[in-house]
Amino acid sequence: MDADRFVKGQTLEEFVTAAMKYQELWTLGAKRATVPADVIEQFDTLRAPVRLIALNEDWCLDAVGVVPYVSKLADEHPLVEFRSFGRDANPDLMDAHLTGASRAIPVVIAYDVDWNELGWWGPRPAELQEWVRTEGDLLPKPERYHYMRQWYARDRGATSLREIASMVMNSLGTHTAATG
Repeated sequence: MDADRFVKGQTLEEFVTAAMKYQELWTLGAKRATVPADVIEQFDTLRAPVRLIALNEDWCLDAVGVVPYVSKLADEHPLVEFRSFGRDANPDLMDAHLTGASRAIPVVIAYDVDWNELGWWGPRPAELQEWVRTEGDLLPKPERYHYMRQWYARDRGATSLREIASMVMNSLGTHTAATG
């Protein structure tokens, strides 16, 4: 990743406008997204900009539950920038950030001011991923997806944002305990 490639990524608004699938969910997610105060406080410790990119696709319901919140963080914090990149259009980025052998998304990658990768997160919050791998794996797909949508609706991006904040702060050596 570099500055030239970063600016070619989409803002969330551009992504939602172009979405062919779940556009209503994406629009609603973008409208309702909030950022917990403790996440903002963690990013307040930054001394230089951090760039966050999300590898996603409009058909991914996990991305609907995460990406609007990451974008909102960038909207609310002056040292955080965000862009969205399609998973399938960026195989070099995706293949460098696989979950096992899977191209699971969303993946959020953080870069420092010099475009050094700070780390990556994805494809789900740890608690939900654990559920999917155990109990969720035993359910038929429609029931599993229903539970996951409810989980994301209750969580409102808070867990994902806290995990992403922790990843960034730990990488920069400025970790402060989350209060939420």
